[in-house]
Amino acid sequence: MKSKLRTLLLLIAVLSAASLVAWVGTDEADVVKVGDVAPEFTVITPDGNVSTADLKGKVVLINFFATWCPPCVKELPVLEKEVWKPFKDNDDFVLLVIGREHTPEELKKFASDKGLDLPFCPDEGREIFSQFARQSIPRNYIINKGGKIVYASKGYSHKEFEHMIDVLKRQL
Repeated sequence: MKSKLRTLLLLIAVLSAASLVAWVGTDEADVVKVGDVAPEFTVITPDGNVSTADLKGKVVLINFFATWCPPCVKELPVLEKEVWKPFKDNDDFVLLVIGREHTPEELKKFASDKGLDLPFCPDEGREIFSQFARQSIPRNYIINKGGKIVYASKGYSHKEFEHMIDVLKRQL
């Protein structure tokens, strides 16, 4: 009897997890999609406040992450190596690495602890994130020079990350 109960509980747990994964993967978590005009926002960057109006005419890559998120922490060094270092001196490119529900102080400590030199931006109350999505990080969005979203992803895989870099290169 215990074996059947264990099997049943395991089956319920697996089905629940699969349902959650399927639900997170749905478009219900997305507020914007490819083809939409990027939402208007202002963010505090290491160089000062930047608004969407300041970004017109630039190709913008927005990365939403949290310091406690394992896939985010795995993606950030790759973002620095494969995007930030090669493209940071391109005048047509802006990278915003937005810490969902993080303060500037938390982001500064995180960057120092991890040895990262990315342009971290706080989004303490999810004001910016909530204009793009309801849940699920990491997320990446590329906004073209005309202000439209041309790429959107959630989660991290190196294959998808390489695709994102290809889209970025074509936009620049």
